[in-house]
Amino acid sequence: MEVTLEQLRRNEPIDLGVSEWFTVEQDLINKFSELTTDDQWIHVDIERATAGPFGAPIAHGYLVASLISQFLDELLVIPDRSLTVNYGIDRLRFTGPVRAGDRIRMHMTVDDVREKGDGLITSLGMRLEIEGRDKPAIVGTALFRFS
Repeated sequence: MEVTLEQLRRNEPIDLGVSEWFTVEQDLINKFSELTTDDQWIHVDIERATAGPFGAPIAHGYLVASLISQFLDELLVIPDRSLTVNYGIDRLRFTGPVRAGDRIRMHMTVDDVREKGDGLITSLGMRLEIEGRDKPAIVGTALFRFS
């Protein structure tokens, strides 16, 4: 959705909709494991993970969270901004496992906007859906600074 900085300044709730589906492949999980040195068997040992509590290898929670910016870029276009900075996370809960091969998509809302210097701190409500399941993978609030 295209939104201007002036529209954000009005501090009215905006439903940004949902992103396209994104498939979390085992290869991505393996690469994240290598980069972070988090090689716990529930992520990378396919045979053991399939017999384990989730029935398949699962993505790292922080791997899934790292996709927030990707989904934001898809859902929110601010044509008059000069800079976007990740300002942090107010709340993040990993509420459901993302299994290798799952398709996920993000539903985002603009919940609150406040002025800070020459920019806007924007609170974005997040619900990361997993195709075919009622329980989301992530719920929370991310903060981004737009100027």
